[in-house]
Amino acid sequence: MGKYTIQVATGDSLLAGSSNLVQLWLVGEHGEADLGKQLRPLRKGNTELEIDVPVHLGRLLLVKMHKHKGLLDSDWFCKWVTVQGPGTQGEVYFPCYSWVQSNETLCLAEGTALKVNDDTQSLFRKYREQEMEDRRKVYRWGSWKEGLILPIAGNTQWDLPRNQRFMEDKDFDFSLSLAKVLKEFAIKGTLDFVSRVRNLEDYKRTFPCGKTALAERVRDSWREDALFGYQFLNGANPMLLRRSKSLPGRLVLPPEMKDLQSQLEKELQAGSLFEADFSLLDGVKPNIIIFKQQYVAAPLVMLKLEPDGSLSPMLIQLLIPHFRYTMEINILARNNLVSEWGIFDLVVSTGSGGHVDILQRATACLTYRSFCPPDDLADRGLLDVKSSLYAQDALRLWEIISRYVERMVELFYKSDTDVKDDPELQVWCREITEVGLLGGQERGFPLSLESRAQLCRFVTMCIFTCTAQHASNHLGQLDWYAWIPNGPCTMRKPPPTSKDVTEKDIVDALPTLQQARMQMTFTKFLGRRQPVMVALGHHKEEYFSGPEPRAVLKQFQEELAVMDKEIEVRNAGLDLPYEYLRPSVVENSVTI
Repeated sequence: MGKYTIQVATGDSLLAGSSNLVQLWLVGEHGEADLGKQLRPLRKGNTELEIDVPVHLGRLLLVKMHKHKGLLDSDWFCKWVTVQGPGTQGEVYFPCYSWVQSNETLCLAEGTALKVNDDTQSLFRKYREQEMEDRRKVYRWGSWKEGLILPIAGNTQWDLPRNQRFMEDKDFDFSLSLAKVLKEFAIKGTLDFVSRVRNLEDYKRTFPCGKTALAERVRDSWREDALFGYQFLNGANPMLLRRSKSLPGRLVLPPEMKDLQSQLEKELQAGSLFEADFSLLDGVKPNIIIFKQQYVAAPLVMLKLEPDGSLSPMLIQLLIPHFRYTMEINILARNNLVSEWGIFDLVVSTGSGGHVDILQRATACLTYRSFCPPDDLADRGLLDVKSSLYAQDALRLWEIISRYVERMVELFYKSDTDVKDDPELQVWCREITEVGLLGGQERGFPLSLESRAQLCRFVTMCIFTCTAQHASNHLGQLDWYAWIPNGPCTMRKPPPTSKDVTEKDIVDALPTLQQARMQMTFTKFLGRRQPVMVALGHHKEEYFSGPEPRAVLKQFQEELAVMDKEIEVRNAGLDLPYEYLRPSVVENSVTI
């Protein structure tokens, strides 16, 4: 019994408010009080209510809220609720950071990360079980193609849970930018239909105006061995390169190349032989574009690590299919990029089914170790390669994320037993591995988490993959693929069988101007730096109450800032700066 002061925070975005009435309840250990429909969250900011409650609630457990449907229905984004009054021992913080939709009841628990086993009196159990049941209905596993990691269910972005869709600023930027590049393609692409590529200089017509310094360097130096080797270390896909432990079984050298065989064996013994093997693409069916057969190749590239840290190609073996791009698989990608008659089918040599074959093969090769840089880089023999800036930055960022996770986990899990005895945590881990990853336990993914160390490694892997690993592949697209000959989307002729290749042979095999324009249009759109961007560790949401989690986050941000500054200083002295894992440009989640 007594007076309660309640503050409700509405989100900052333009459409976060709602004209609909919201009903609130306070739930305590001795009962609950219906506060009625006293809240109408019209605009962003905080709303304060002072309410006399005639019921003795005891210790406050939950805040319940229900948005009623009005004549003009609109969703409401609630950031948090605070309550102060009898039994609260000061102000109690209830994080939300969710959209509240009509006829939906949300139960908000205090931001102390209370676990099921902490609820010894079963005060929260029925609310927790109802929340889990509601989430299972909303977040369901879907399926796109057999043999691929399972996505969330939904055919369009409108099928996604409201909390997983773009906010209006991100949606506006995405839609406007897409409309802009499509308009540009419609105007310039029409002219490309009647233009032929006669020499490599003609591809300058598709080179973007908003080019980067590195993109210009690639355009001018793409034929140089040093730049070719550098791409495997620090380019848009640094995940293929590995130190050779033996000469690849599929390497076939004719008798007249005995000297090269000896050179390869010499470098192998010295530990300076590396390889990039595209055999994943062996036998992938190439596309047919506008009634014309396309070609791909699955090359084997052997490279030598020079004393100065550069990589020089020693041999490039061509048998069969080549494809470089890997793109984010989400609903927009499945509906527009890799769908039937999508961008891949129209201009990419592995469209019309070949790209699905590649994804299925890649899924079967994914291991837990390949998701964890300390293991992955060790397996690929790159830990001591100082010229691999990707390896250096990935390891350091992994370590910073790992320390952040460890400190946060220690706040809420005091022992290994706490981890083993958390049923929700164990169900979460098992479902990801067994269902989402299609039996990932056979590839090293855990079915259960037996200790705090295992939990920290698993969570660190999740965060690193969704932030740093995505950035290392995403941010380099415009730099390395703006110059079409360096990363063509298709090959219109089969690969050469000898070294006697003319510029005309190269031009005839490269994309048409129209295909190049479309490749450039979507590379520019997907590879641009996002204006609506939250850097790693700088999210504004506060899901935990109390000073300890804030202190852990602050320390995480400080370590990221130190790394960011040191990369800036390092890059100032480099001929080719490596920016892709600089914390200030790594997004806090996958957003493009």
